[in-house]
Amino acid sequence: MRRTNQSPVAPSVGDGRLLVCPSATRLVPLLKPPNEEAGAASRTTKKAQPTRSTSTEASERRRSRRDHRGESLAPIPISSRGGMDENFWSEERILWPASVLAGIVMCAAVYDITRKVSSHCFKGYDNLSPMKKVEWNNRGFSTFHALVAAVVSFYLVVISDLFHSNIIIDRNSWLSDAMFGVSIGYFLTDLVMILWYFPSLGGKEYLLHHGLSMYAICLALLSGKAHMYILMVLFTEATTPFVNLRWYLEVAGKKAHNLYLYNGLALFVGWLAARVILFIYFFTHMYFHFDQVKSIFPLGFYSILTVPPALAVMNLFWFWKIFKGMMKTLSKRKKHSENGKAE
Repeated sequence: MRRTNQSPVAPSVGDGRLLVCPSATRLVPLLKPPNEEAGAASRTTKKAQPTRSTSTEASERRRSRRDHRGESLAPIPISSRGGMDENFWSEERILWPASVLAGIVMCAAVYDITRKVSSHCFKGYDNLSPMKKVEWNNRGFSTFHALVAAVVSFYLVVISDLFHSNIIIDRNSWLSDAMFGVSIGYFLTDLVMILWYFPSLGGKEYLLHHGLSMYAICLALLSGKAHMYILMVLFTEATTPFVNLRWYLEVAGKKAHNLYLYNGLALFVGWLAARVILFIYFFTHMYFHFDQVKSIFPLGFYSILTVPPALAVMNLFWFWKIFKGMMKTLSKRKKHSENGKAE
């Protein structure tokens, strides 16, 4: 640029010429050069671009999270699953209520099937008291749910690659959601029957067990957190068929049968593996992944620190009763065998 003492001349728009300040000899640019104007306009345009709405971000986070086979595993707060955007619970609106309803319908259907099959195939069923028939049928759908829960839980935790990752606290799938919904339907149905016939179908310990189970499952379902740990707890239902078979044999007057003894031994071993050793692994795994456990929202974090230990204590209590019952049965068998030899 060159300085001039001549009077200022009004520049034309966009020509980039200079205006002389009357109080100084320095030159002040009246307009920016075209290249600077383009750069400024570009920066202004970038700044003026609207940021993505929170609803869009929540929707994308949910889609990323629901596709558990993807690589994006950033922790998602509990509010992200319940975000009040236009796609709020678009999938869960159908899956969750449908799975809970399926669990209730499953219980009712198996209850009726057990009643009909037992009436035709077991002669002593018709001679049972009305309350015994109710419990007989009730144990039918509890056995069915236990088998389904154990198979699905084993598949998701052990066979599938859902939790074969360093980050497991946020991993889930539609199958785990559906299984949780079915289990809620089962526990809800069984709880209603226990309360209706209380205490014939179970005492206070069953109310506590079902209440804690439903609370933990609902929390995992709504938040999407800790599905692996809840599935591990659901797998403990694998011992239920042995418990129910023991009751069936006792009601049928088959306590002296070898099947009763073998089932008792299987119950002891199964309970030790699924409800004692598995819980030891559960707490060990949680200890080594405690950095992820701490990322859970406060209610979920404190729940996972209290509910599983409470269930573990109940399992130990029942395991002690099973052990005493097994020893009592073996003792009677031994005395009976000795008396038979003496005769």
